[in-house]
Amino acid sequence: MSPKMISILVNNSSLHVAEGENLLKTLQVAGIRIPAVCFHPALHKAVGVCRLCTVEVAAPGKPPEAKRACLVKAHPGLIVQTESVAIQAAREKAMRALLKQAPQSERLIHLAREFGIRIDPAPDGCIRCLLCERVCKEVVGAGALRLGKREGKRLIEPVEGRCIGCGTCANICPTHVILISDEENVRTISIRDEVIGRHPLETCEGCGRRFATPKFLAAAHERAVDHHPDVKDHHRFCPECAKRLSPRVSGTLTRRY
Repeated sequence: MSPKMISILVNNSSLHVAEGENLLKTLQVAGIRIPAVCFHPALHKAVGVCRLCTVEVAAPGKPPEAKRACLVKAHPGLIVQTESVAIQAAREKAMRALLKQAPQSERLIHLAREFGIRIDPAPDGCIRCLLCERVCKEVVGAGALRLGKREGKRLIEPVEGRCIGCGTCANICPTHVILISDEENVRTISIRDEVIGRHPLETCEGCGRRFATPKFLAAAHERAVDHHPDVKDHHRFCPECAKRLSPRVSGTLTRRY
């Protein structure tokens, strides 16, 4: 059943959207630019950690309230303002809080310049947006990261023995503080010079290149078997060789991180 289409007012212009749709996603699809770093469409539930996507929302006849767009659902009569003095002040406060944790973040500095947000820098690099922790748990299924506390400071830390070496956390990190290093036959994933996981790399049977960790290949195989009968021959091919040899080869693992 198709979602019900409704009309909302955004910056004094009518916008037709699906009822119940995430407001930040709706604005982004409509080409209305809003700063945000902790929102990702691959994750079903938004958490509003970065607070950069603050907008003013109101119902007819009621005063506007500052709310995070990622936590608002589109509903009939919704009135949205994406630019105002109050919104800019909220964005500056949010950006200062993020930059205290990641003053050298190119992503944050670029966003601040792009949206005219005044900034004044300060340590770390990680902004605690929780994307790495959530994607590792909700999408990858490894649960190799968690939000811990050390010396009164909240920070992302590894859960010993849980990393499978896929690199998804580094790929999704908006400030690029999680690093992947493939040297010789070993992949090392780290944050703040602390090792999250260190893994040997498997060799592609086609080209001989080292391309994925045994734990990742085992996890990918297990997930595939959950959905399909395990009756094919198994091969270890990198994505390039798998594409080149397909469909002659069965049982090929084609993902690479």
